[in-house]
Amino acid sequence: MTHRERYLNTLRGKPVDRVPDYEFGAWEQTYPRWHAEGMPSRHTGCDQGIIDYFHTDEEANGPAPNIAIGLLPWFEYKVLEEKGNTQIILDGDGATCEMIRSEQGASIPRYLRYAIETRKDWEKIRDERLVLDDPRRVPANLDELCKLTHTADYPVGLWAGSIYGWIRNWMGVENLSYAVYEDPEWVEEMMEHLTQLMLRGYKHLAGKARIDSGHWWEDMCYKSGPLLSPKHFAQLMVPRYKRVTEFLRRECVCEFHVLDCDGRINELAGMWLESGINVMFPIESAWTDVYDLEKRFGPRFSYRGAYDKRALIAGPEAIDREFDRLMPLFKTGRLIPHTDHRVPPDVSFENYRHYRRRKCRILGKEYREG
Repeated sequence: MTHRERYLNTLRGKPVDRVPDYEFGAWEQTYPRWHAEGMPSRHTGCDQGIIDYFHTDEEANGPAPNIAIGLLPWFEYKVLEEKGNTQIILDGDGATCEMIRSEQGASIPRYLRYAIETRKDWEKIRDERLVLDDPRRVPANLDELCKLTHTADYPVGLWAGSIYGWIRNWMGVENLSYAVYEDPEWVEEMMEHLTQLMLRGYKHLAGKARIDSGHWWEDMCYKSGPLLSPKHFAQLMVPRYKRVTEFLRRECVCEFHVLDCDGRINELAGMWLESGINVMFPIESAWTDVYDLEKRFGPRFSYRGAYDKRALIAGPEAIDREFDRLMPLFKTGRLIPHTDHRVPPDVSFENYRHYRRRKCRILGKEYREG
């Protein structure tokens, strides 16, 4: 089978020669440890280091006709001030924050100012960086890329973007949460603008490209549930998702939509399904039980991830037990297993190698490294 056939049949729950071998990468802080424990130092980068060293199936992916639907341009990342073990930075979303230097470890930034704190801030970003018909959003070789989608032997994915997550990054969770109640028309205006960005951009693909899956990022749940109430989710987001997913299915034969959200997603999962989003990723095991989703929704959902990354810290026996835990779901044919988030620096290189060897045996793929 081609990589594309393998990917699509797995998500459909149909027979495959083997399930695709994907990973979710590792934190930047993980690589120095692995380099000290035997991984060649040329292999680095959150995703690319694992792809290149362990030869995962992402290695065989190719170009896609992605439309730039976010900030254009993004803010320039700048270090504004050095403060001992921390730095004050301006990040790509336009937020000013204080964070630990990367060589000191990873931490949640302390935000000092967000890009959007007033309607005037929003209007400036909307008019300067979220211009709907900016020609730079469309690749110059779009026609060539669209033709490739009909003959490609790798899965053709499309970056579908975000309706809540980007606004959260620009405003902060607290400010956005207040705005939902105090100025709901403003929140709806921002979400509608992002939806228009998607639809205006994807019209360039209509009838020309064959897309296998749209890929969304929201990260709008924490350990206890969603950051936005289910009521507001249903009102503000479900109809907008539907307009985009239905357009892509109708015009680009897009069968699958993959949703990236951490935390406890149980309360929103059914509404994502109603929205046309039918693949959950990465399913953080600490907060979401993938078997609960399977019991509730059955074959209407497929999954990427679900492997509890904490098992990699504990060692070989825990690693094997975690694979055993997922085997019943794996046998349904609708799971592409990999860690439920990036691999943290607590994980030794040897433990990760054990995980990769065991996983390749389960998938029926030759194990490679180096």
